[in-house]
Amino acid sequence: MDFKQATATWWDAITSGFGRQDGLELDVLGLVLVIGIPLVVTVTPGIWRFFGLFVTFVHELGHAFAALMTGRVVKGISLNFDHSGQMNSFGRVGFSATWAGFWGYPAPGVLGLVLATSAVFGWAPFALSVGALILLVALIFIRNFAGAVIAVITAIAAQLVVVFLPLEWISVFVAALGAALTIGSLKDLVKVIRVHTRRRHVQQSDAYILAQGSSLPAGGWLTLFALVIIVCALATARVLYTAVSVGAV
Repeated sequence: MDFKQATATWWDAITSGFGRQDGLELDVLGLVLVIGIPLVVTVTPGIWRFFGLFVTFVHELGHAFAALMTGRVVKGISLNFDHSGQMNSFGRVGFSATWAGFWGYPAPGVLGLVLATSAVFGWAPFALSVGALILLVALIFIRNFAGAVIAVITAIAAQLVVVFLPLEWISVFVAALGAALTIGSLKDLVKVIRVHTRRRHVQQSDAYILAQGSSLPAGGWLTLFALVIIVCALATARVLYTAVSVGAV
């Protein structure tokens, strides 16, 4: 297969996702795949070391999307192998800067809810195709070597999933990815709270940075992070519960 044929195959796979299929129904095996595997991925240190990089990528993309929503110009995204990252943008100070600064930690939880909902209601292929395209576009915003490695590997993995994952497994994969991002968002929430309670590297925290530019203290921003993330986690659990078939419980 030459490059032209490969590109055509990839594009056919992308466009074939722009439609709706039957919604997700979870039996016992489905529950293991959608709940069990994400738990293993997020609580196993060796696996989290790699999946956590993707969660950080989503975190920084959350900042970038929020910045674009308010007319800010995204200058670039940096990602590091220690799960840290930074999104740089410029624009008016005030609401736009605060809005962009807030939507980092909640982003994986919000995306997790979107993915789980799309799987349950039959839009998993659409979510997968759109996500793969977004990850390709995101490459132009990466500004450091580690970020390039993380973003390129993530983008390639997404394209391979789109092309080679059988149609009947797409809903399960998207739901499992949503569950993993939801759990990952809760894990990162605990991590940032610990940063503030232990007062170590506080200056690098989104909550600290937001507090410096507003009248709300860091604890208030942490509370808002927690509120959005926990609501998204509960909503995700509820959505997935509706997909469980009677025989699985």
